[in-house]
Amino acid sequence: MFDSDITERFVAYSPAHLISLGLIFAAVLLLFAFRGPLARRRPASGRYALAGLLAACEILLNVWYVSNGVFRPEATLPLELCSISLYLSVIMLLLRSRLLFQIVYFTAIGGALQALATPVLGYAFPHFRFLEFFAAHGLLLLAALYMVWVEGFRPTLRSPFIAWGAVNAIAAFVFAVNRLTGANYMFLARKPPSSSLLDYLGPYPWYILSLEAVALLLFLLLYLPFARSGRRGREPARAPSP
Repeated sequence: MFDSDITERFVAYSPAHLISLGLIFAAVLLLFAFRGPLARRRPASGRYALAGLLAACEILLNVWYVSNGVFRPEATLPLELCSISLYLSVIMLLLRSRLLFQIVYFTAIGGALQALATPVLGYAFPHFRFLEFFAAHGLLLLAALYMVWVEGFRPTLRSPFIAWGAVNAIAAFVFAVNRLTGANYMFLARKPPSSSLLDYLGPYPWYILSLEAVALLLFLLLYLPFARSGRRGREPARAPSP
């Protein structure tokens, strides 16, 4: 399970993929169902637990890279959008950062949903990489939703544009890294080999411009529930978590 040899390749929407999606969906439903008790009983403990689990996923992944001799700057640096969201999520959870929430809510949910629907993954269940991939992306969803349902954070009308600007700033840095290393982080150099949303957005480099529009539209859709509720980004009055 922990070695780098591939005995069976990942197949999208195989039983293992669908079960993994089902388990993540069940975890989201459980978080929603218990949001009230969690908010009343030391919500900081939940934040720290999620931060610890996310950090553990990233640490174990890098241990696996090194121990199997597959760590390469052009392939294994944490420069994919979900990897960057993971690091930001850990800091957001530990510091209860409203500023990072304005970014992570959109990048974590939008990025994780895309990754879970069309995984760029070479390893099938029960390989470590399969388990780590779905655990990390599921935890990204839970981290963002925890801040909404338990901590009472809300994005504002400006938040989608803040997140979109942050993604573009990150992409500019990642593009430079790609040019220096020959990498393809955030798929800014070419499309992934497996099927993905990018297949419908035109050839390189035009799909990058299409993806800009899709990202902004997705961020606005993720804000829509809060616009309809009329909350406009205001948090309920409550004492800060310890």
